[in-house]
Amino acid sequence: MNWPHFHSPWALWLLLLVPLLAWDALRRESRRRASIRFPGAGDFSSLPQSWAHRFRHLPLALRLLALTALVVALARPQASQSFEETDTLGLDIALVLDVSSSMRTMDFQPRNRLFVAKQVLEKFVLGRKHDRISLVVFAGRSYTQCPPTLDYDVLVGLLRQVDFGRVQDGTAIGTGLLNAANRLRGFGSKGKVMILLTDGVNNSGEVSPVTAARAASALGIKVYTIGVGKDGEQPLEVDDPVYGRQVVMVKTEIDEPMLREIAQITGGKYYRAQNSEALDAIYHEIDGLEKVEIKTSRYTQYREIFPSIAAMGVILLLIAIILAHTRFRRAP
Repeated sequence: MNWPHFHSPWALWLLLLVPLLAWDALRRESRRRASIRFPGAGDFSSLPQSWAHRFRHLPLALRLLALTALVVALARPQASQSFEETDTLGLDIALVLDVSSSMRTMDFQPRNRLFVAKQVLEKFVLGRKHDRISLVVFAGRSYTQCPPTLDYDVLVGLLRQVDFGRVQDGTAIGTGLLNAANRLRGFGSKGKVMILLTDGVNNSGEVSPVTAARAASALGIKVYTIGVGKDGEQPLEVDDPVYGRQVVMVKTEIDEPMLREIAQITGGKYYRAQNSEALDAIYHEIDGLEKVEIKTSRYTQYREIFPSIAAMGVILLLIAIILAHTRFRRAP
């Protein structure tokens, strides 16, 4: 922790006014003369002084402290955490999640496939320590929900926001893989992993899944593929424009040969999950992957602390004014 850091350090030059004001106030004090004179007052000089007389400069001291605090607050002090680069054991991971309408299928009762997948992914993310993780989602098109990060709280928050309907429907597996590969290619580590979860057949996008897998392999990325969903007809939630949300029976179609080929091309592995327990076990197995040394970077974050200093200055000023007009009030 590096403290203090001032956002506007030029304001600290105003602190030069504090000793000047103190000197001027004490000079004026020494020149003051009593308005009423008494003959023969010398005998009173030996009497003990009251505490009010001993602390007669307290209001002035409080005003000067208040001024100091307000000037420091004007400079905007900030608590800072500096940049840090370390070598740790971990992986660069891209989570690739299918959000096509077929993920509404409710064969993981009482929830649909996407809901269960998000729960398992959240548990997986929070179990990591030193891995850079990104989140890519796809349906008819693909987009990055979260770039590579070590801030797992932010990642989990963005994961919880993933939902249907953000992009056109479809299953563009190749586009999702290529997008995730772009998230990982900027890192020079040897431990780059992609975990693809889908329940369908590629039917959208301009890039075939096999082509995207070859591109990932060329970048040294292993792809672990997961086909999610039970065999046979399963209940699916659909939005009917007339009758509203309906549940219909549909048959699961997963292109398992294609998912196996993707894993084989990149040196990964194909899994099939037909219930939430199996899906959790798959991510637990992937969690035990051998880690390699990666370089992680942390950047400076600032926290404003000037409000508390400014508040302290205002309180000191109010106390000084109250004392000057009550116990330490002086006769003209």
